[in-house]
Amino acid sequence: MTTGLIPGGHPPDPRPPAARTPHQRRDPVGRGALSADNRPRSSVITARAAASFEPVGRSVATARSFVRDTLQGWGFADIIDDAVVLTSELVTNAVVHAGTHADVLCLRSDDGVRIEVADRYPEREIPLQGSLATMGSPDREGGRGLQLCAAIAARWGVEYTPTHKQVWFRLDLPDRPVGTRAAGPSLPADLLPLADSRVRVAVVQIDRTGAISAWNEDAEELFGYAADQVTGKPLTDLAAWPHTPGTSTGIVEALQLSRWEGSYGIRAANGRVTPVYASHLRVRDTDGEPSTVCLLVRDHERAVLQTPLRVPASDTSTGSDGQSTDPFEVFIGSPAPDDLDGLLQRTVERARDMLDADSAFLLLATDDETELEVRASTGLPSARQRFARVPVEAGPGRYGSARMPAVHEDLLAVPGAVPLLSGTGMRSVVTVPLKVEGRLTGSLGVAAEAAGRYSNEEALRLQFAADRIALAVESARLGELERLRRGSLSFLVEASDLLAGTLDRDQTLALMAQMTVPTLATWCAVYTIADQASEPYLSYVLHEDEELIDGIKSLLSKVPPPDPVPTPGARVWAAPAEAAHDAALRSSMRSLGLTGGPTHQVASGIGPTLATASAVGGETVVLPLVARNRVIGMLTLGKPTDEHFRQEILELAEDLSRRAALALDNARLYSERTAISQALQRSLLPPELPSIDGVEVEVIYRAAGEGNEVGGDFYDVFPISDGAYGFAIGDVCGTGPNAAAVTGLARHALRLLAREGLSGPAVLERLNSAILDEGARSRFLTLLYGEMRPQADGSAELKVVCAGHPLPLRLRQDGTVEPAAEPQPLLGVMEDLELYEESVTLDPGDVLLCVTDGVTERREGTRMLGDDGLADVLTTCTGLTAGAVAARIMRAVERFASDAPSDDMAILAMRVA
Repeated sequence: MTTGLIPGGHPPDPRPPAARTPHQRRDPVGRGALSADNRPRSSVITARAAASFEPVGRSVATARSFVRDTLQGWGFADIIDDAVVLTSELVTNAVVHAGTHADVLCLRSDDGVRIEVADRYPEREIPLQGSLATMGSPDREGGRGLQLCAAIAARWGVEYTPTHKQVWFRLDLPDRPVGTRAAGPSLPADLLPLADSRVRVAVVQIDRTGAISAWNEDAEELFGYAADQVTGKPLTDLAAWPHTPGTSTGIVEALQLSRWEGSYGIRAANGRVTPVYASHLRVRDTDGEPSTVCLLVRDHERAVLQTPLRVPASDTSTGSDGQSTDPFEVFIGSPAPDDLDGLLQRTVERARDMLDADSAFLLLATDDETELEVRASTGLPSARQRFARVPVEAGPGRYGSARMPAVHEDLLAVPGAVPLLSGTGMRSVVTVPLKVEGRLTGSLGVAAEAAGRYSNEEALRLQFAADRIALAVESARLGELERLRRGSLSFLVEASDLLAGTLDRDQTLALMAQMTVPTLATWCAVYTIADQASEPYLSYVLHEDEELIDGIKSLLSKVPPPDPVPTPGARVWAAPAEAAHDAALRSSMRSLGLTGGPTHQVASGIGPTLATASAVGGETVVLPLVARNRVIGMLTLGKPTDEHFRQEILELAEDLSRRAALALDNARLYSERTAISQALQRSLLPPELPSIDGVEVEVIYRAAGEGNEVGGDFYDVFPISDGAYGFAIGDVCGTGPNAAAVTGLARHALRLLAREGLSGPAVLERLNSAILDEGARSRFLTLLYGEMRPQADGSAELKVVCAGHPLPLRLRQDGTVEPAAEPQPLLGVMEDLELYEESVTLDPGDVLLCVTDGVTERREGTRMLGDDGLADVLTTCTGLTAGAVAARIMRAVERFASDAPSDDMAILAMRVA
C-alpha cells in the first residue's frame, strides 16, 4: 500500500488526465443523489489522503484501517463507521470481484468528507437503472456496495473513463450548534480533575523527518532533557509508543496525520518512562514546510488536553421515527467484515460506543474452554495483551468465572479482578460471556476510566448484543481455524519433506530455524545437547531481520540456557526478556550519564541494545526436542515486545518440534556412524608412500559408493629391507564394507609376510590360505605383487607376480607400451597354487603402470575402455612424470563415460628417474 497525506490547500488531482475528464458518466441512484456533473463544487478541500491497494483479500482490511485512521486524524469521529462500511464494500468490489488495484482518495472539507474508490476494470457494467431491488439482494455477494451508498451517503455517484471506474460518496458532518462547541456543568472543587500545583504543557515540534526541532522549558522540566540534548534527535528515540490491535497506527503514521490525540510514554533522563497525554497538530510554515506540534501533559492531567467525552449513543442514535436505535442493530444489519479480525475489531468498537465506554475488549475461548485468548481491543494504551491467555475460571466475573455476566464498579477495590486491564487506568468494567448452544466461546467487556459507570442494566444490554453476535463470531472463528489447520497440514508436510531430504546436522539446524521464522515466530534459537552429561549449547540463532541476529546471539550467550525438561508442550521462558530489559536500561543510563560516568547526549550507540531488547522483549517459549526418549535439544521461539503466541501457533510448533527432533537425531546418528566408518576405512589404506631414491611413485584412488573411502580395491608401497621395496595393487570381489574387510586382511598380510623374507610366490600362497580360512566370508582376490630394487646405474630391478589381475604395462622412452608380466591364477579360489616370479628391468625414463579393473572396464553403453584403450592413452604419456601419467589416465577414464563410476578404481604409476 502506498499513501500520501497533504493537510490544507488545494492539492493536485492524483488521477491520470483520463480520469479527470470522464469518458462516460451515469446518473447515480439513491436518496439525495446528485449527478456527477452537477454536484456542488463550492466546498473547499482542506486536506486529502490517498492510498493504493493490491488486488488481494487482505487489502480490504488494510483499506478499512486507512480510512479509519485518516478520519480519526481529521476529527471526523461522527462519520467514521459509515465511511468504513462503504469503503469496505467498494474496495471489496475492486480487489476481490474486479480483481484490480483499488485507489482510495479521501478529501476533507469544512462540512464533510468525500471518498473516491477507483478500480481499473472500466468495462465492468453496474446496473444503475431501475429500483434498488434490481441492484442486488442481501443474499447475493455482489451489488451491495451501491445499495449502501444509496442508503447511507448524502450524495454518491459513478464515473467511467477508458482506464478506470470510480465510485464516490460524500458524508456530511452532523449539524453542530454555533458558538460553544462543548461545555461541562459547574462542579464542586473535590470533583474537578487532579493536577499539580502548576500544570506544565510540553511543546515539542517535529520536523518533516521526524526529528525534534523545538523543545520548550516545560518539556525540560517534565522529562529532564535540555533542549540541546534532544534537538535533531528522532522522537522515536524517546517515545514508548503503544499499538492498538486493528488500527495499524504507529508513531511515524501518527506524526503524519493532520490531528492525533492519545496516550503514550516518554523515556525521561532518569531512564523511566513518563506516561503522557498528547495532542498532535500538523502545520506548515510560510514556505510550505510541514511539521507537527505536539502538546504533552502528564497522563493524570489529561483533562487539560483531552477532547470532551462523546455524547452518549442513546442521544445520537435515533431513527427517522424518533425512536432510539441500538448501534449493534446497525452493525448486524450492515455487511459484516469478511475476516475474523475485522469482525472482532468492529464488535469491540460497537460495544464501546453502545455503552459510551473508554475501551472494550474481546477474548475467545480455546477448544477445551479452559483458557481465554485476547483477540481484539480498542481504547487500551498498549497491544501487549494481544493473544495473551488467562484461565476461564480466574477470568473477569463477579463469581470468579468468565461464564457469567459481571459488573465491577471499581477495579481499585478488587485488584487483579480483570487481569487484562491491570495498569491501564480503567476503573469500572462490565463483562459478558459469548455462548453458542450453551458452550462458552468467548467474553466481551467494556471499561471506563471513571468508577461506578455501569450497572446491571448495562450488563443486560451488552449481554443482548453479545448473544446476537456470538454465532457470527463463532462461525468466523471456525472458518479461520479450518483455514489455519489446512495451512498447518500443508506446512507440516513440506517441513517433513525438507527435513527428510538431508542428513547433515548443520543443514538440519538451519532448516529448523528457517521454517519457524517468520512463519511461527519473529526469532528462533536452537539449543543442542550432545549427551546426558553435557549442558545445552546454543547452536543456531535466526531473526527475520538479519541485522539483529548477532545482538540476540550475544544476549542469549549471557543467559543460562533453559532446563532440558522432556515434558511435551511449550513453556514460557522469561529469562531473555528480563536480560534484554536490564541491558537496555543499563545502556540508556550510561548514555544519559546516570551511572557515574560522563554525561552524553542521547547517543546512537544505544540503538542496537534497544533494538535487541525490543526484538526479544515479548513472549518467549521453549519446546523440547525429544527423540528416542531422550532430550537432544530445545527449540526456542520468541516474539518482539508486547506480543504473545496464539495457541494454534504453539500447537503447530509442537508438531514441528517432534519432526525436527527426529530429523536432528537421525543426522547426529548418521554423522557419528559416518565418522566411525571413515576412520576404519582410512586405517585400511597406507598412511603415506615411502620415498624411493631414483623412482617416482604416484597413486590415485577412487572408492565407489557415497561415504566410502575404501572399497574392494587397494594398493600399498612399503619398504621390505635395505634397498628393497614391495608394491601391490589388488581388487577384492565386490565393493563396500564387506570387500574392505578382505582388503585389510590382504594389505596387512602382505607387509607381514614380505618382511619375513619370503619370495613373491610364497607370500601370495600364504595369503591365499588366509583368505580361504575366512570360510563363507572369503572372497576371491586379484593381486599384482612385486618387489623393486633400484640399481646403481639408475635402472630398477623388479620381480612381479600377477595373480589374476590386469597386467601391468611398461612405457618405454620411445613410446612403446608392452605388458610387464603374464597372467596367473587369482587368489581365494583354489588351495594349491603354482605361482612364479617374473623379472623386469626398468631403464631410466621407463614407467610401470598398474591399475585395477575399474579402469579397464569403464563403460559407455556397449563400449568399454579395455586393455587396448588403456595402452593407447599410455602411449601419449612419454616424458611425463609419474604424477602426470596417473592424472592423464584418470582424466581419460572419467571422460570415457558421462555416468559416475560404478566400480572402485586404483592407479599406481612408478617412473624410473
